[in-house]
Amino acid sequence: MATIEVRDLARAYGPVQAVDGISFSVGDGEIFALLGPNGAGKTTTVEILEGYRTRDTGAVSVLGMDPATGGSAYRARIGVVLQSAGFEEEFTVRELVRLQTRLYPRGHDPDELITLVGLAGKSRSRVKHLSGGQRRRLDLALGLAGAPELLFLDEPTTGFDPAARHHAWQLITGLRELGTTILLTTHYLEEAQRLADRVAVMRDGRLIAVGAPEQLRAGSDLPTVIGFDLPPGVPVADLPLLSAAPSVTHRRIRVESRDPQSDTWRLTGWARDHGLDLPDLMVAPPTLEEVYLALTEEAAR
Repeated sequence: MATIEVRDLARAYGPVQAVDGISFSVGDGEIFALLGPNGAGKTTTVEILEGYRTRDTGAVSVLGMDPATGGSAYRARIGVVLQSAGFEEEFTVRELVRLQTRLYPRGHDPDELITLVGLAGKSRSRVKHLSGGQRRRLDLALGLAGAPELLFLDEPTTGFDPAARHHAWQLITGLRELGTTILLTTHYLEEAQRLADRVAVMRDGRLIAVGAPEQLRAGSDLPTVIGFDLPPGVPVADLPLLSAAPSVTHRRIRVESRDPQSDTWRLTGWARDHGLDLPDLMVAPPTLEEVYLALTEEAAR
């Protein structure tokens, strides 16, 4: 069953067609990432789904309701974490979270929620004394205050250091395992690749690709990069014949392979037969970021 159903959604601002007839669905308990460059139509799409903006045409169903008419019954079932939010600076973390949870019919326990997002040591600190990353954790706590069935996350780890980002990823994955459906927008393509069950790529108001990250990577025309350090005393000309000509920079070999399995087999067999090591051997399929850049550049052309 789908938590979100979108059919032929369109919204214009004067002569600008921000969203141009897009259709997609998000399944129950799925993490779905909406990607695209600035101006692609992501924000307008998400705001329509949240019920904060009206659509011109098309059909939208979220949790079995129309966000445009769902009112407080709809808003009680969703959580929203904006890219940036304003807080009353004199509140403590616990006061603000406690206030927010009391606004919902099935609010989280404030102390459990504060611990969940990693702010237990800051519960008595005033908001004005929090760092940027700590404020972002507070954003997340407030978005979860009503124990939402559906959570909208807009750039959830902006300002996080690597350790905090990985903690947030674990939290988001844990929410999915508890049955929460998550719609994620992010410019961190590694984040989308790590978290999302499926991604949709937008450009100029249109959807140009939808699928699991692995499907998009496998379906791209991008090569797998094989890299290694050339063994001492071995000229490039002695390398076995591969599907693509190698390039060399300071004795670092790079092969943009269209047949990585066969090329890797030939290289390792050649090295074994000659008693050689291949230092720092690397086989790197295209990343979601590389696929995304190729898709959006092609759509722009």
